[in-house]
Amino acid sequence: MSSLLLRDVRVVDGTGAPARAADVLVQAGRIARIGRLDAGAARGLRVVEGGGRVLAPGFIDLHVHGDPREASYAGFLAMGVTTVVLGQDGSSPSGAGDGLAPWLAAVERARPDINVAALAGHGTLRRRAGIADDERVPDAAALQRLAALLQADLDAGAFGMSTGLEYVPGMYAGAAELGALGRLVASRDGVAMSHMRSEDDDRVEASLAEHIDASRPARTHVSHLKVVHGEGEARAARLLAALAAHRGAGVELTADAYPYSASYTGVGILFPDWALPPHDYAQVRAARGEELRAALEQRMRRRGGPQALLFGSGEHAGQTLAEVAARMELAFPDALLELGPGAGSAAHFVMDEALQARLMLDPHVAIASDGGPGMRHPRSTGTFARWIGDFAATGRVGLEEAVRKVTSMPASILRLPDRGVLREGAIADLVLFDPARVRARSDYLDPFAHAQGFDLVLIGGVPAFEAGEVVSRGGHVLRHRGRA
Repeated sequence: MSSLLLRDVRVVDGTGAPARAADVLVQAGRIARIGRLDAGAARGLRVVEGGGRVLAPGFIDLHVHGDPREASYAGFLAMGVTTVVLGQDGSSPSGAGDGLAPWLAAVERARPDINVAALAGHGTLRRRAGIADDERVPDAAALQRLAALLQADLDAGAFGMSTGLEYVPGMYAGAAELGALGRLVASRDGVAMSHMRSEDDDRVEASLAEHIDASRPARTHVSHLKVVHGEGEARAARLLAALAAHRGAGVELTADAYPYSASYTGVGILFPDWALPPHDYAQVRAARGEELRAALEQRMRRRGGPQALLFGSGEHAGQTLAEVAARMELAFPDALLELGPGAGSAAHFVMDEALQARLMLDPHVAIASDGGPGMRHPRSTGTFARWIGDFAATGRVGLEEAVRKVTSMPASILRLPDRGVLREGAIADLVLFDPARVRARSDYLDPFAHAQGFDLVLIGGVPAFEAGEVVSRGGHVLRHRGRA
């Protein structure tokens, strides 16, 4: 634990309250005093001269990938993030195949450079329970095994459960299965997060309703809110109105979004479910090749054509599907047939910027990256810098509201105490920055460039990132202590 005084800072406390000038004293990992402190308060302490820069709670990223036992989250620290939430899209954190309890213990031993919280992944639990990927109605014994595994992960400290209903095996799960798990999550005051069944323009509201019904009575959260193929602020307003109607009916409903027009996921998302595991791809192609080709061509054209897909992993990383097809001397549907659903991950340019910006401004939508170390998408290194630099610093959203949506709001969604608000007695996860200097430096060609403008990041009162470098590995494993 360290003690330091941050002098002459502009406190933006995360609640949305107006900023105020103050000094902030940090002792024993917590915020000891906020106010104007005399010279004696600094005796024997490190003093950081704020010079009027903003001091805010550390940012909490609700949707992150990766393995903190092996990878550094320096790119996240560089944009003010102090806590990441792993276990997304129905997949428990990488390496948690035996459950969260041993995995969380291993993360603690590895001493991560950032705070780590976790969700239980429905798809991972389903496979651990011995349910076949394409089983749509598991029997009572299988559901009992599934519930027991979820209970164990919740007991270990999971903040809730994630589903990935557009991916294998989540796409095969039905209402009875998901509803039973939702009730279990609710019993522990956890949150049910989902990559929903579909984010397409003509299906997103129906997918939202399904997610809410499956979550009840658990708190419901929509991951990376978007409308694929949708356009304009008016379309965003209709989706936000649907969310508001559900909240008006008593549903505790939140979402998150990121400030980019491209998603990032496996190319398998282009393939129909009958061409995905557990089905044998070679057999599917031999038996239904022309049908599959037509389906791929139709879906890819609807998603903007082959130039709207940029590979981010595998041998074709950095190339569009159009470029790959040209090198293969094939039409793009034939290239996709050759590549198959396991060809890697890619950025999919399927979103309208005006629509996404409107979603992000809604007070019930938090900001989250959906990124991870090594991911070839600039959201992993630029999300929070773009949110502060492009939205708050330019006046599109007030600074106090911008900070609330990345601090106290995600802390409330997680039911995470003592973080997300800059107040006396809270844990000193803090970030010092000048909004006018904040800039995202990464793009799709150079997705790994760190953000600039975040000068000092503290985790538990200890400097974790300073002067552009990670300076300690002081992250903590955070565990949910919901209702027993």
